[in-house]
Amino acid sequence: MQSLTILGATGSIGGSTLEVIRRHPERFRVYAVTAFQRWQALLPICLEFKPDYAVVGTEEDATQLRLKLKEQHCLTQVLSGPDSLVAVASAAEVDIVMAAIVGAAGLPPTLAAARAGKRILLANKEALVMAGPLFMTAVREGKACLLPIDSEHNAIFQCLPSEGATAANGVRRLLLTASGGPFRGWDTAALRTVTPEQACAHPNWVMGRKISVDSATLMNKGLEVIEAHWLFGMEPARIEVVVHPQSVIHSMVEYADGSVLAQLGQPDMRTPIANGLAWPQRIDSGVTSLDFTRLAALTFEPADQVTFPCLRLAYAALAAGGSAPAILNAANEVAVAAFLSGHSTFTGIAKTVAAVLNRLPTVALESVAHLLEIDRESRELATQLLS
Repeated sequence: MQSLTILGATGSIGGSTLEVIRRHPERFRVYAVTAFQRWQALLPICLEFKPDYAVVGTEEDATQLRLKLKEQHCLTQVLSGPDSLVAVASAAEVDIVMAAIVGAAGLPPTLAAARAGKRILLANKEALVMAGPLFMTAVREGKACLLPIDSEHNAIFQCLPSEGATAANGVRRLLLTASGGPFRGWDTAALRTVTPEQACAHPNWVMGRKISVDSATLMNKGLEVIEAHWLFGMEPARIEVVVHPQSVIHSMVEYADGSVLAQLGQPDMRTPIANGLAWPQRIDSGVTSLDFTRLAALTFEPADQVTFPCLRLAYAALAAGGSAPAILNAANEVAVAAFLSGHSTFTGIAKTVAAVLNRLPTVALESVAHLLEIDRESRELATQLLS
């Protein structure tokens, strides 16, 4: 029996994780669940899974949740605040941490899990985008087991040799597939009038609003390029993005002999989650089998980095190194929030990110505190530019 902390239990990844756990009560127990503001959504989770702890953002919300749990005679203890997130991610009783908090807020508890030597199922790509060298150092020093949960990176993980992605192991390049999002084939003029509702209507995947917008701008794919660099130690020139609208092939690895290994499956996050939970074994995820006799044609096309410049900006930030990816991530989070609230256009997202990258210097990352200061400065500048 393995104990699990789910950071971001009320999001789409958290919900899918709970669905897989339901199928295997003999293998997994939930030690802690967290949510930032959605304490009401944590209530039924606590009543069903009876975790030791639930963590919410504020003490006010914690008081509300405690009252409701007491009425139902549930013994789950309710905590609040960032320090509590760190505590439940690094507790001695925890074997596995599902890192599914969206954005920079997920970095401190995920770092704590790495330092504590946990098996980390990484669905929060910002931990590597913002703090790649710091995070990988924490993984090595803490002897943590880092398993990617993003469908693309999990696909690459499954297609690589056990020794990893190096030229010495015959790996020529990593191919990240992208659906192209809801605006594939649109021109820049048409994109200027895009609404949040249109941007969040992903053609293949069910995701949260922020990541749905990132998918529509191709920033999500850019962040995945940065993440793949740190996860697999592969230089940027050997990480390519190819648009595959059907989202059946989740990513591929090409080898020196010309072989290409691809991981296929339904566009359902329960597959990579089950892979991470049970690795190196395989367990039932609840995902239906592919019926190859009914598949439509599988098509591919190059990613359009002119109409969707966020992907180009991400490659540039990775090439610059140091603080540039953290600046990119922070500016993007602010710009996406502004778009979703009606204070920016869709095309304004890339313009804001580019402006912040141009105005702030790229420096070496010295510590987590230094990183968080860079994150704060980047957000302030992005907010000023938007206003």
